[in-house]
Amino acid sequence: MDSSVYVFVEDLRGEGVDKVLDRVAGYGTAGITVGAVHHGSRDVTPHGLSRLTLRHDGAHFVPPHDLFSGLRLTPVPGYADALDGVREACSKRGLKLHGWTVFLRNLTLGTRHPDVTVRDCFGDRGSLTDLCPAHPDVREYAVALARSVARLGVDSVVAESLHFRPLRPERSFVPLGPMDNYLFGLCFCDYCMRRATDLGVNAEVARDECARIVGGVFDGDPAAQGEVTRAALTAYAGPDVVAYARARSETVTTLVSEVASAVAEEGSKLVFIDYTGSVKGYRDGLPSPGLAAHDAWQLGVDLVALGDLVPAFGVLAYARDAARVADDVGAYLRSVGKDREVRAVLRPGYPDSDSTDRLVAKALGAKAAGASAVDFYAYGLVPHPVLERIPAALNEAS
Repeated sequence: MDSSVYVFVEDLRGEGVDKVLDRVAGYGTAGITVGAVHHGSRDVTPHGLSRLTLRHDGAHFVPPHDLFSGLRLTPVPGYADALDGVREACSKRGLKLHGWTVFLRNLTLGTRHPDVTVRDCFGDRGSLTDLCPAHPDVREYAVALARSVARLGVDSVVAESLHFRPLRPERSFVPLGPMDNYLFGLCFCDYCMRRATDLGVNAEVARDECARIVGGVFDGDPAAQGEVTRAALTAYAGPDVVAYARARSETVTTLVSEVASAVAEEGSKLVFIDYTGSVKGYRDGLPSPGLAAHDAWQLGVDLVALGDLVPAFGVLAYARDAARVADDVGAYLRSVGKDREVRAVLRPGYPDSDSTDRLVAKALGAKAAGASAVDFYAYGLVPHPVLERIPAALNEAS
């Protein structure tokens, strides 16, 4: 069974390429998925040079001049030499190299160019971290970035944040329900409004309804309870809002199609990951009831349409329960097509896996449901004894 371990460039720089790759190869994994382009974060790194690692937005290679010449958005410089020799070191050990690429989550670019970020129903640029996939400059940047990573000689470009992202305020003492939070997170920038209007949606009515509903909760109205479904959203916000939400899938589908084509032209392939599995289970490994494949539409992700355009998908199976992992993988395959490659991304330790047996059960569940690969997230974030659960999981799932 194919497999990889997610690795940050800080792991390679801190421990050394040979040491990391020897350890990964020792687990029996088939490759590494290295963070070629990542977003800023502050992470506990139990066996890193620093036990708390501050990561910055950055592309960890020298961007090809021909790809970004004349573009308004260009990659934020990271560690330009971080991947030097990694391709060769992987080949020496028979390991595949996948290029993990975070596309539209970038506070540095958003701060420099606020107009390319999402805009809420009140007209505010409330999240400079989130670049809007409808903006032409963002779309050009994403395609060029994908080509850049493909040219590193990777076996695949693993795409994260190549779609709309959910609203996640750092602080909110207003009891917004799931549907209110969803409405507040919809982007109503000029380009999103124009695309929706071109598809026959009354975008202005949708925006005004969202502002009315969310503004009412801010003013003291009771928040809506329950999961976000199209039926519940129609009853709560009306058909124009639901139509507007549906229109977002055209924006994402066409962008992903352009990126997938660009990656293929560079001799690699795209592995598309949507964030829904993380939204549901990231904090505690106890995802909300709806399966990720069924709720991906909330981020503008139309898995059925993408199944005709993208060769491979990653499922963020952040769950404690092996049956839930299997259910999520199975739902993805039914959506994208049985002939697509689906890779289950598992966390080998806290909060999802408290033992080797639990990780083994989830790897077996993913395989039984049709996953063609199991990947493990992430090398630098968990203690070495937790990583040592990986061989048993791979052996049982082989």
